[in-house]
Amino acid sequence: MGTAIVANAGATLPYQVPGQRAACQLVWALSALALAVLLAARALHWVHHRDQARAHLLDPAVAPFHGCLSMALLAVGAGTLLVGKDLIGEGPAVAVDAVLFTAGTATGLVLAVAVPYLMVVRHRAEASQASPVWLLPLVAPMVSAAVGPLLVPHLPAGQAREALLLACHAMFGLSLLAVLVMLPLVFGRLITGEPLPPALAPTLFLVLGPLGQSTTAVNQLADAAPHAVDAPLAGAFAAFAVVYGVPVMGFALLWLALAASLLVRAARDGMGFAMTWWALTFPVGTCVTGAAGLSRHTGLTAFAWLAAGLFLALLTAWLLAAGHTLRGLRTGRLLPR
Repeated sequence: MGTAIVANAGATLPYQVPGQRAACQLVWALSALALAVLLAARALHWVHHRDQARAHLLDPAVAPFHGCLSMALLAVGAGTLLVGKDLIGEGPAVAVDAVLFTAGTATGLVLAVAVPYLMVVRHRAEASQASPVWLLPLVAPMVSAAVGPLLVPHLPAGQAREALLLACHAMFGLSLLAVLVMLPLVFGRLITGEPLPPALAPTLFLVLGPLGQSTTAVNQLADAAPHAVDAPLAGAFAAFAVVYGVPVMGFALLWLALAASLLVRAARDGMGFAMTWWALTFPVGTCVTGAAGLSRHTGLTAFAWLAAGLFLALLTAWLLAAGHTLRGLRTGRLLPR
């Protein structure tokens, strides 16, 4: 999903340069290939090492990461419709996105219940263990809310379009309220507990996920509303996109500054590369798409420039994470021993 968001964000930027579309297509193809490989590997792991796979669900440090599966399916599916259609055609792209959206949404909704349930009855985590990683399974339905509206114009007019639009709006509320319950625990731990270990400092950027993705969601819902509901209600969706999105983007920028400052502190304390660096990609990408949506609905150049600046930060983070990951795989440091 950290790779797919680069393609998705690049395709929706207010500013486009020659070759940008082709580059987004290449990155989307890479993300689709990576998803296929990882799905196959995950399936084989469940078949041949089911005991270990089940143990991961019962491990409080690992279980929240299962939410990434849903978001990966959804991000690649959205990319298929945004840029992949240039390569495979619009009809196949709609079909692929529909399959990935359905699978990703179903998985995300199940995990949004299952992981908190396990945290309550099995994990028994302490307040001092609260981590931004806990947000991962709760953000997955918000990703569905953000990418689902892309499919609305491709459904038959009438009930089908309205049902999908309002279902996405319901998932927006589901995820937002769940995050608002969990986020105080995470911030409280940062204030009252020990600082995160340097290797976990990049996970602070995960908080940007629900902020940027919810802003993206309300703007995407506003774009799709005229295709599904009457003009007065569509106008309410458009107004809500601005009334909600602008203050939340403001808080996202505040958190971005805080997380970046703590990341610099961790780097000074000797932070080396870890797979947590990928936490710098998808959450920042959601802020890019959120700012781009606000640019569309407000007409403000400031939001267009913000989207472009955040995209450069996203691209830098992706190049660093991808480069170190490839190096780790080549040297064997990231492979199981």
